[in-house]
Amino acid sequence: MTDTIGADLAALFEAAAAAKSLAYAPYSNFPVGAAVRDEHGRLHAGCNVENAAYPVGTCAEAGAIAAMIAAGGRAITTILITGNGPILVTPCGACRQRIREFAEPETPIHIAGPEGIRRSFTLEALLPESFGPDNLKLRYSHSDA
Repeated sequence: MTDTIGADLAALFEAAAAAKSLAYAPYSNFPVGAAVRDEHGRLHAGCNVENAAYPVGTCAEAGAIAAMIAAGGRAITTILITGNGPILVTPCGACRQRIREFAEPETPIHIAGPEGIRRSFTLEALLPESFGPDNLKLRYSHSDA
């Protein structure tokens, strides 16, 4: 696979696939894995974890982001999500906003299936005109009021 998608994406794919294989999805039977690369070049993976008190479960993207934060990372430079089935497994709305907290609009988001990368997007394409941390840090001059 490294010849067709490059070593960087292959490493992300392998980390996400390994996490997906460990997912706890007894209710939906829909395991998902995610892997992010942080600003230091480190990989962090997560899987979905369901709960009988539906919808208290955790998405794979949230798990990968939490692992990144716990390891000291603060910026997502790329993310890959993998799931099964013929339809693209893109991040849910809440996860798009979670990704936005730590990623720039041009950050690549790769969507994969068991066979490899199916499609790539930017965060801006999946969450256009989003509200994020920069909105809360803007300082307006008196001429902008």
